[in-house]
Amino acid sequence: MSLEEKINQGIKAAMLAKEKVKLEALRAVKSAILLAKTDGEHKDALSADAEMKILSKQVKQRKDAAEVYQQGGRNDLAEKELAEAVFIEEYLPKMLTSDELKIELKKIVEQVGAKTPAEMGKVMGVATKTLAGKADGKAISEMVKKILSGEV
Repeated sequence: MSLEEKINQGIKAAMLAKEKVKLEALRAVKSAILLAKTDGEHKDALSADAEMKILSKQVKQRKDAAEVYQQGGRNDLAEKELAEAVFIEEYLPKMLTSDELKIELKKIVEQVGAKTPAEMGKVMGVATKTLAGKADGKAISEMVKKILSGEV
């Protein structure tokens, strides 16, 4: 079953259960998928990688918006954005834990041969491609900094 079919089923279930926040989140994802399919690049079929990028982007947008709302003192809106992010994350593959991420990144650091924080760019290029959809870019970056500086 494709991601689009899963999202459509989730929308139907959210409508029947009258889950307004979940419904809004899934409709936004469906809209993003339709936009990606019609932009000409994908020719009506999205690869699994493209679908994961769309979902990751949607989650990141929600989390960034929640952070802005919290800074502005609008915790009610921040909670809504975070709730939507949780519903969207259900459709993403399981994310790596901090320990699993550290192990994977240490392997990549050894593979690339990086030894100093100045070589972070080489590691990040490989890590973001290898761990796409499995870990957040910010988490990858922070862990790479720690590994290359010798903290971990």
